[in-house]
Amino acid sequence: MIKFTEAHEWIEVENGVGKIGITDFAQGQLGDIVFVELPEVDDEKSKGDEIAVVESVKAASEIYSPVSGEVIEINESLDDNPAMLNSSPEADGWIFKIKLSDESELENLMDKDAYAKYAKENG
Repeated sequence: MIKFTEAHEWIEVENGVGKIGITDFAQGQLGDIVFVELPEVDDEKSKGDEIAVVESVKAASEIYSPVSGEVIEINESLDDNPAMLNSSPEADGWIFKIKLSDESELENLMDKDAYAKYAKENG
């Protein structure tokens, strides 16, 4: 199950763990990504907290946690290859994984069709 936020993050949840990244729409708006500030493993975050920063040749953009929980893994490949967020934003370019503390928070996020409509109307 993949859900999307209005801030253009996606979350794929499996067995209570969410893998999170930015959408293809977001990377297209940012342009060439040159640096990713990753969160710390074991960080506790609440839904909506700033958790990472993505810097491109155009701007820096904060990434917000779509759910509450504990960061359990980061994508260290982004340290050496931040452009992976441009080439594979919704697969290999995931940013971090979080152990959800409240799965009901997913209910307010959009499914793929609702997000596609939202991005088209708000892009």
